[in-house]
Amino acid sequence: MSATGHTSVPSQSIPDKQSRRALDPPVTAVTLLTQELVAYAQNYARSSSRSRVILPLHKSASDPLQRMLNAMEPGTYVQPHRHSSPPKAESIVVLTGAICFVMFDEDGNVKQMFDIIAGSPTFGIDVEAGIYHTFFPLVSGTVVFEAKPGPYFAADDKDFAVWAPKEGSPGVTSYLEMLSNLREKL
Repeated sequence: MSATGHTSVPSQSIPDKQSRRALDPPVTAVTLLTQELVAYAQNYARSSSRSRVILPLHKSASDPLQRMLNAMEPGTYVQPHRHSSPPKAESIVVLTGAICFVMFDEDGNVKQMFDIIAGSPTFGIDVEAGIYHTFFPLVSGTVVFEAKPGPYFAADDKDFAVWAPKEGSPGVTSYLEMLSNLREKL
């Protein structure tokens, strides 16, 4: 606990090889965004079978502004998606590490790729609603801060691209390799 009485790390332990998609949010009304909180998320992502985890900063799925840390390790896969119904813009700021952010057209063709690196001239991105996108970490220990409108309903939060493999399906590894190879050519 800090001198002001606001803890920044939830009081849950990190069991072996977890598969939780999200950790519990901090219970405090004011949460300091600290290196300790980032390390907590990084450690969980490293032990996760998914190689990533969300640490929500908002207290409820019904909150009108969803704020979270997304910790991820190389090899994790976020299926390309858009936020179109209801339309939601999204902001992503890389706190540690680096990501490759990919935008697609309606047919799944890559339109643009950006390396977004913590502490560099390009450290974040803001995406309007309805744009197909994904991102993947370029280095171990990558953590991004994400913010988008709420409330969150799993059924309509993301419009997943039908032209991309689903998370956990056999085609994920080759799809990620294709994106990585394309990035290397650009």
